[in-house]
Amino acid sequence: MPQPPKASPPALGLWRTAALFEGARPEAIAAIANASRPVRFSAGQVLFHRGDAGDQVLALASGRIKLALLTTQGRELVLRHAEAGDFLGELAFLDGTPRSAMAVAVTPGEGVILQRRAFDQIETGLRDSLIAAALRYVCQRLRETTDQLESIALYGLSGRLARFFLLTLRQLHGDEMPEAPRLRLSLTQGELAAVLGASRPKVNRALQELEDAGAVLREEGGTLVCDPAKLLSLADASGG
Repeated sequence: MPQPPKASPPALGLWRTAALFEGARPEAIAAIANASRPVRFSAGQVLFHRGDAGDQVLALASGRIKLALLTTQGRELVLRHAEAGDFLGELAFLDGTPRSAMAVAVTPGEGVILQRRAFDQIETGLRDSLIAAALRYVCQRLRETTDQLESIALYGLSGRLARFFLLTLRQLHGDEMPEAPRLRLSLTQGELAAVLGASRPKVNRALQELEDAGAVLREEGGTLVCDPAKLLSLADASGG
């Protein structure tokens, strides 16, 4: 993992908004903020490899980090991109197993890390509150992973893209979805193609299909104006 810089990011604010410990007692959040340490990373830096010890979790204050798997032939499967407000390394941190993927910084950034040994030293009652919150989060991530696998296995590319947009919008807005939400993706089409398991030209064609159907409207600057109802209809209709 990267080394701590001299200046510390606002650890308490990061952990207060982190879904990993959502619902934990406020004093428990304060305890992990006090136990956290700042980190800074540069573009292209490998934060950890698959198989490394999973002894810390990282909360991002800025930047973007790619989580991916590499085959022995050098092919890459992108699992997700973590951005400001996200965190990574939580599964290995929670169960003590080695890292299941590699993490590479796409852009420079910084955040805070929580070491497992520091977490274990937190008062038992507060730690129990954090573990209960983390278990709720892991269950939600498992459901999201199931949906992602279903999309790759059973849906055409335009359907996968529609489902990806819907998932992203739900993460941003929850149950209070605007009628015409705007979505600005920080991913390039090449990075999006890697997430969806397709080529860049095919993703571009699928995006055009969604636009032709009125499900999205591309604005200048890369922002998409979305129609959630049409996205849902296209996502459901494209099942195999």
